[in-house]
Amino acid sequence: MATARRRLARLFDGDGLPAPTDLPRWLAPLPRAVENLGLNLVPLVVVTNLVGTAFGFWYYGFQFSLEPAVMWPFVPDSPVATLFIACAFGAWYLGRTNEYLNALAFFGCLKLGAWTPYVLLVFAEDFSYLHPAMYNFLFWSHLAMVVEAFVIHRFSGFPVRAVLVAVVWYGFNDLVDYFVPLVGTPHHTLIPAEPIVDQTVQHVSPAHELAAAGAVVLTLAATFLALSTRVKKLEATR
Repeated sequence: MATARRRLARLFDGDGLPAPTDLPRWLAPLPRAVENLGLNLVPLVVVTNLVGTAFGFWYYGFQFSLEPAVMWPFVPDSPVATLFIACAFGAWYLGRTNEYLNALAFFGCLKLGAWTPYVLLVFAEDFSYLHPAMYNFLFWSHLAMVVEAFVIHRFSGFPVRAVLVAVVWYGFNDLVDYFVPLVGTPHHTLIPAEPIVDQTVQHVSPAHELAAAGAVVLTLAATFLALSTRVKKLEATR
């Protein structure tokens, strides 16, 4: 029993992990022990995210049938975000940290991890067709993505060039999802408040604007938080 307790306790300590920077709570909201747990269990975290990615691509199967094939890379937002973070954590674990993956993972998991619960709450009545188990799975699993995002600062400095790549990727996603669809209609994740007529999504008001507002605000928030983390880390090294 004592051995089991010691092993459990080691999962929450920071031995052998990247030294944490003393960031303000609004940039590093997780308890240090939770950060350590996530880093100590990285292989499990990577596998879990890859399973979530596979499920996500399956979940988007119907929407793929509605969208032009050329736009498919911009359709499965959450699965791509979990793929980014699986790769980011995996690269760090293998000693090959990639700042571009880190920034893309932070933006994706923060943005999509928060956007999905946002629309589930805003359009709760429209999502009532979902079984409560699926509704709760979608809600809490996406919030877990936000938790993952706030672990990345432990091994990332968020260099400006990497943040710029993430801004371009997710900014372009917002553009084609809500404002300037390159082919057909806007390509954001389906929400039941927008009906489908003759295999075409009807982007009705105010549902479309509410979904867009959440996405844009979260892209801006991710940009601010990533750059603020970089600034605070640089200040801490002076």
